Amino acid sequence: MVYKKYMLTSTPFASSGDVYEWISLFINFERVKRQRDFKLDRVKILAEAAGHPERCAPSFHVAGSKGKGSVTGMIAAILQASGTGTARYASPHVSDFRERVSTGSGFFDEGIYVRAGNELKEIVDNLPSQFRAETSFFELFTLWFFLCARCSRCGAMAVETGLGGRLDATNILDPLVSVITLIELEHTEYLGNTIAAIAGEKAGIIKNGKPIVLAEQADEALRVFRGHSVSRNSPLLYFPECAETRNIRVDRKGTRFTLVLKKTDAREGETLTELFVPIPGEVQAKNACLAILALKTAFPDIRNECVYEGLEGFALPGRFERISDTPVLIIDGSHTARSVDIAVKTFVSLYGSGGILIFGCVTGKDVLSMAKLCTPFFSAIIITTPGTFKKSAPKEVYDVFIRQKHLTEEKPEILLIPDTTGAIEAAKDLAMKRGLPILGTGSFYLAAEIRALFTRI
Repeated sequence: MVYKKYMLTSTPFASSGDVYEWISLFINFERVKRQRDFKLDRVKILAEAAGHPERCAPSFHVAGSKGKGSVTGMIAAILQASGTGTARYASPHVSDFRERVSTGSGFFDEGIYVRAGNELKEIVDNLPSQFRAETSFFELFTLWFFLCARCSRCGAMAVETGLGGRLDATNILDPLVSVITLIELEHTEYLGNTIAAIAGEKAGIIKNGKPIVLAEQADEALRVFRGHSVSRNSPLLYFPECAETRNIRVDRKGTRFTLVLKKTDAREGETLTELFVPIPGEVQAKNACLAILALKTAFPDIRNECVYEGLEGFALPGRFERISDTPVLIIDGSHTARSVDIAVKTFVSLYGSGGILIFGCVTGKDVLSMAKLCTPFFSAIIITTPGTFKKSAPKEVYDVFIRQKHLTEEKPEILLIPDTTGAIEAAKDLAMKRGLPILGTGSFYLAAEIRALFTRI
């Protein structure tokens, strides 16, 4: 047992899996939903004890409600293509925990994970027992990433926040550039129940004198970000004011687009045509443009060939990912009304209406809005459990979809199959019999379950 082997002895870790299991013994607020006093004190103490690995290389810090994982990954992929060894931090993972702690092109060598893990454990073992008891999974996981980055001698880091920004464990960074993607109502129990309140938490990553690249926002969010940028003397690069995305074309292989960077006092105008990301969706073009703007701000001389190469090789599990051709099966980790709307519309535009939907979401989501968005476009909807990592109530979700069905002209068939494996089997059988495509969405945890289970059926 990992606890007996590593918590009570000085036995060194033998694998990255051992490190992950040990870190997982600490309280995980991704799993346990409860109010706590979020603060940076613990992670700052840990970082100081480790010799500040967060300072080992120049960094980019990315926050936001949607798209932050894509932007972080694209920054890392482009930097990697430029010859800059890059460490990337992301969450959640879909199939492998190492997706959270990786390079711009794949996993670190196993020895990096083990070496950094043993360094982390030595630091934790030398801290007071009360401090260890209060330390969280995410705080330790974040420090593990920074230690992996330092062990790898990377040339840059691309770091995604976990929750919010101001008090997120990653916010010990002093990045070259911060990026904030679109803001939505999310995690309201922690971040506040208004767009302005949530924007205030995200704005916490803006650093004094450092540029902030900002996606297009609602007026109430924009006012907050403008205020923070002024108070911190941080140059604000608001995307609609300094750049433009044109000619977006989406097909089943991915997304092509043009980026126009407008002339400013700091640089000449520039147009990059026929950019390509191998993930379908207009939103991915917008994510890519934020990543490019951030990189061009930090490294004006970065070659455009590296931008093209990095984007073309970019991949991110669970983001409109096609994992089967027979039948066609797309998984997407969308879990808010806006993101589900985008996923459904993209799916319908590429594969037509009348397909099959596997849907599952965790407790606390806006099920009614998502049901309204989904029911008109599918002939069969299977409600299931989005894994067991977080609490969910499939029967309550099913009841919402049934009520919405009666208000929908198309009247799709709606099934409740709480067992995720059974739901996937049923969806596959229906798809094969009817020659229909499948979309699985509502949660990253559901996307992970489908990805893992579908290949076994």
